[in-house]
Amino acid sequence: MELKDKLMSSYLAFEEQVDLENDIHDVRNKAIKFFEQTGFPTKKLEAWKYTSLNSILKEDYSIFPKKEDAIDYKDIKKYLIHDIDTYTIVFVDGIYSSHLSRTTHDKLDACLMSSALDKEKYKPVIDKYFNKIVPEESMTSLNTAFAKEGAYIRIPKNLVAEKPIQVMNFFTSNEAALMVQPRNLIIAEEGAHVQIIERHQSLTEHPVLTNSVTEVYVGKNAEVDYYKIQNDKTTSSLIDNTFIKQERDSKCSMHTFSLGGKITRNNLKFYQHGENCNSVLKGVTILEGKQHVDHNTLVHHTQPNCESHQDYKGIFSEKSVGVFNGNVLVDRVAQKTNAFQSNNNILIDDTATCNSKPQLEIFADDVKCSHGCTIGQLDNEALYYLRTRGIPKKEARALLMFAFANKVLSSVKIPEIKKRITKQIALKLGVELGFNL
Repeated sequence: MELKDKLMSSYLAFEEQVDLENDIHDVRNKAIKFFEQTGFPTKKLEAWKYTSLNSILKEDYSIFPKKEDAIDYKDIKKYLIHDIDTYTIVFVDGIYSSHLSRTTHDKLDACLMSSALDKEKYKPVIDKYFNKIVPEESMTSLNTAFAKEGAYIRIPKNLVAEKPIQVMNFFTSNEAALMVQPRNLIIAEEGAHVQIIERHQSLTEHPVLTNSVTEVYVGKNAEVDYYKIQNDKTTSSLIDNTFIKQERDSKCSMHTFSLGGKITRNNLKFYQHGENCNSVLKGVTILEGKQHVDHNTLVHHTQPNCESHQDYKGIFSEKSVGVFNGNVLVDRVAQKTNAFQSNNNILIDDTATCNSKPQLEIFADDVKCSHGCTIGQLDNEALYYLRTRGIPKKEARALLMFAFANKVLSSVKIPEIKKRITKQIALKLGVELGFNL
């Protein structure tokens, strides 16, 4: 049975697990009908021109995990940012793990999407925010149809979250192959501040396909600082869909570190709906083998006096493939927009591939916008300079590549994340850099 057919039949079983009287189920029904009509995206679509899902759609995935596999804190500790105090929401094979999590309802909500969807007290918030900024597309509709579990985070007006929130998804060998569809809703109300860390991590070599959707609402004068750590096994693939709506005077920054996985597709869309918004999109990608990462970004400027800053760095070796398709859209009324977009890439081997397509669509006439991309190799003169200072070739190459990526790391606001990513980059480069940030 093909995966699409299996999903359609699984939806009938899914309906037996949820409240059919809930208003959300009408949204689910509409979504599954759209997916049934469109199916999975193919390379015939311009937005998927350089990324094929065929190799990962052949697996016989389990859609509903049988049970939570028992894992202990020691099994996941190295993947957590454990040297600082955080709230932690942990899912194992798509199922909430209470004994590994530290949730809260004290002043703020850092809890479960399943509770928010089912409990009456959350209904006003769900009615206002759920699925309101998610475009009707194949993979997002599939996620909406099966939307049940994930993280629900709400920071009330003028509250600064006292510690970061980690949203962690772990996968075990409980299933021969597993497909999960986390659904996250994050709301920072007016004047609120929050830092969020998200990770998808397989603990097994079994195939895993994650189709995730996250909605982020940033209220007036609010700030969201978001980090995605993607460093999974070569049997795991991730389609990550994140949609962010900003109100006036707000700031949202998204750092994406794509360091491993079979196929990773990041769909990241920012919608600015008020003046003086600031959107920051930064990413570091370091790939080897036959790994494939595709960054597809959009910043839609709909109001005047706003800023956006995109800076993505990629380092590709062996037969790895990198894709960057970034779009900045400036509406006619969005005068005084300041938008910057840059994508720079290094190909370590002749067999590595990078496809870059930065785009500007500007309908206003008083703006400051720039974009560009580079695809090249390491600077031989800089490499020679380091070699003449007694630095071995391997370490010299690593230092140049680290310096190349460091511009993105410099804007990370959580020191423990910067330290963690620095070590992971050093490990990917195969050297000990010999210094800490």
